[in-house]
Amino acid sequence: MRIKTILASLLIGLTFFSCTEKTVDVDNLVALGGKKYGGDFRFMSAEKITSLATVSSVYHYTSRVVSQIYEPLLTIDMNSLNIVPSIAESFSVNDDATVYTFKIRKRVFFHQDACLGEKVHELDANDVKFSLELACSGLELNKISYLLVNRVKGADKFYENSSKMLPKEGVEGIKVTDNNTVEITLKKPFAGFEYILTHSSLGVFPKEAYDKYGKEIGQHPVGTGPFSLDVMNEKTVILKRNNNYWKKDDFGNQLPYLSRVVVSYADDKRSELLAFRKSEIDLVLEIPVEEVEHILGTLTEAQEGKNIKHKVESTPSMSVRYVALAHQSEEFKNVKIRKAFNIAIDRDAIIDNELEGEGWASHNGFVPKIGNYPTDDVKGFKFNVQKAKALMASAGYPNGKGFPTIKFYTNSLEGSKTHKMCLAISKQLKENIGVNLEVILSTIKKRDELIQKGEAKMWAEGWLADYPDPENFLSQFYGVNMEDATSFANRFNFNNEKFNLLFEQAISEPDPEKRTELIVKCDQLIIDEAATMPIFTDDNTVLVNARVRDFQVNEMESLNLTNVFIKETKK
Repeated sequence: MRIKTILASLLIGLTFFSCTEKTVDVDNLVALGGKKYGGDFRFMSAEKITSLATVSSVYHYTSRVVSQIYEPLLTIDMNSLNIVPSIAESFSVNDDATVYTFKIRKRVFFHQDACLGEKVHELDANDVKFSLELACSGLELNKISYLLVNRVKGADKFYENSSKMLPKEGVEGIKVTDNNTVEITLKKPFAGFEYILTHSSLGVFPKEAYDKYGKEIGQHPVGTGPFSLDVMNEKTVILKRNNNYWKKDDFGNQLPYLSRVVVSYADDKRSELLAFRKSEIDLVLEIPVEEVEHILGTLTEAQEGKNIKHKVESTPSMSVRYVALAHQSEEFKNVKIRKAFNIAIDRDAIIDNELEGEGWASHNGFVPKIGNYPTDDVKGFKFNVQKAKALMASAGYPNGKGFPTIKFYTNSLEGSKTHKMCLAISKQLKENIGVNLEVILSTIKKRDELIQKGEAKMWAEGWLADYPDPENFLSQFYGVNMEDATSFANRFNFNNEKFNLLFEQAISEPDPEKRTELIVKCDQLIIDEAATMPIFTDDNTVLVNARVRDFQVNEMESLNLTNVFIKETKK
């Protein structure tokens, strides 16, 4: 047996509690090591958060909040990108890498909630089993079935029989062997399974919460994370400190430090930056470089003390912005048209002229730079107007004649980076191959409804790594993940037999070098088939109030607020 034991000490000790929750005034607690308890951490979201159900959390703006409330079996150290313990304090894998055995951490307690009664409920293996089974279900609530259904033994059968309710027999490959041990059996080896289990949407919650709230569980989240839900309405989401949280820091301080996390909503990026200037929020995500000086003031103003003390932090992002094409549609089922669209746009010009240098044009594959992944081995699209015209003519649309006007959907704010990208693409396709696009600003909800109905043929999308593995980006092209009532993967219905076989070989290959070679072939095939239109990769650049301490920007653009504390700067 190959043992993969993760020492609990890596995450610093446990804290023991009585059977009832204690009310703690964090402002009166004394922290060691220069840390400080209390204070609110405030930021804005461009989209309204209406549900905090783990299995419905597929967008980064929701997962940033969900990850404060729930915890999965494993998590990722954002400094090393290594897997570290969370709910599971250790795990082992059998010799053929098909059976994973997880030892569940003791003395981890769920947030207080009416579904659990007055006593504090300690998390155990049965809670883990139920949470994973719900993630395997065919329920409308579940948007992440693609993560587990084709990997865990018996999950496909469970999925088919659970569109209305959860079968009592559960998933064959998820077993509780004792109160603190869960065994997961895979259909076949999958080299990235440990990373899958770090996904924020696989956070653990009690069965009692689902029994009481059902499909409304998103309004009543119950997890074990550093914060619990206090308020969620049209104007704000407020999380409060979990006083029974199990982690301590290196100094022995009880975590977290913050009293609250407050999320409000921005009408546009300019209003968000204005709120930052007024010290109404502490963080601005995805900052537009061209607006910073206008809103925060010039260097001279900074020297005169007229603007807020702040830090700009940046790191490469494991993300890609792309344009999705509906493969089942008459407009895009022909690969010649998809290729023509891809080579008719000048990605460098979009970055340099429309986005003022923000971003890196996608000249290779769909997968961005992740660790040692050899992006340069994948040959991407080259801007070639004449060849694009020839392809359109060969497809029966010389100079775009006869090709219908396409509605091009984007859920971005007007004037945002993504909106500018869409307008630039529309302009270039018109000028270069005579195709007309109608750029339509839409909410995520409306856009997703149109995608599911098959009415959206072209839309702007972004994929941000759920875990640091190229497989995470390529899984959405896997034919088995064709979109259905619940799946969030392969929404453009790409189904290529050669790709499917290569992908299956890659995820089952235990040798890292051979696996990478197969992944590169998958990535190249996506380009050769023009399965989508990768446009650019980006940096994760954020603006942080100087009073916020120990905030870490990371490549996956996630928020870990467990160790963040507030310490006001000197005037």
